[in-house]
Amino acid sequence: MTSMGISFFGGVDPESGVVVERGHELEGQSIAGKVLVFPTGKGSTVGSYTLYRLKHNGAAPAAIVNAECETITAVGCIIAEIPCVDRVPIEHIKSGQMVVVDGERGVVESQNWQHPDTAGVGY
Repeated sequence: MTSMGISFFGGVDPESGVVVERGHELEGQSIAGKVLVFPTGKGSTVGSYTLYRLKHNGAAPAAIVNAECETITAVGCIIAEIPCVDRVPIEHIKSGQMVVVDGERGVVESQNWQHPDTAGVGY
C-alpha cells in the first residue's frame, strides 16, 4: 500500500520486482506476489510492457488495486493477465493487511471491508 503513484518503467526493477524509484514510499521493497495498492500509475507508456516483463520474470504483483487506473497500468494488467480493480477507496486498505481481489467481478475484500462489484471495474 502506498499513497504515491507508481511508474513501472524506471521505477520498478523488471527482473526482481523491487521498487527502485528514489524517494518512493516503497523504495527497496518487492512487489512480487503481493496485492499492490496505489492511487494511480504515472510515467511512460513503456510501463505497460514493464508489467508484462515482471510477469514473465515471475516478479509481478499478484493483483493491482487503484483509486483510478490509467491506461498504462490497465494495458499492462491486460497483456500480463494481472487482476486489476479500480475506483476503489484505497484509504480503507492498510499496508500488510490481507486483501483478496476478484478482477472478474471487480471486488476487493479486506478484513471487515469489501468494495462492491457495482462500484469497481475489473480487468
